[in-house]
Amino acid sequence: MGSPATAGGTQAERGAQAERGAQAERGAQAAPTISYETARAELEDVVRQLEAGGVTLEQSLALWERGEELARTCQALLDGARARLAAADPTRPA
Repeated sequence: MGSPATAGGTQAERGAQAERGAQAERGAQAAPTISYETARAELEDVVRQLEAGGVTLEQSLALWERGEELARTCQALLDGARARLAAADPTRPA
C-alpha cells in the first residue's frame, strides 16, 4: 500500500475507495479476489499506519474504511475454510 501522504493521490484514492464501496454493495457474498494472507498483511499495514499517525483526517478515514473491508474479507475467507472443513467431515461439530 502506498504512502498515505503521497501528494496528488487524493482523487485517485477517492475513486478506488468508491469502487471498493460499490463492489461491497454489489455483493458481500461474492468470493473475495484476494488471498487471506495478502488481506491480513495489508490489514496489518493499515493498522500500523493508523497507529503511527501523521496522516490527515481524510486519510485516516480512508485507511479505517479499507481496514474494515479487509477485516470482512479475512472473516469471509475464514468462514469459507470452516465450511469446507465441515463439508469434508460431516461428523465434525460445526
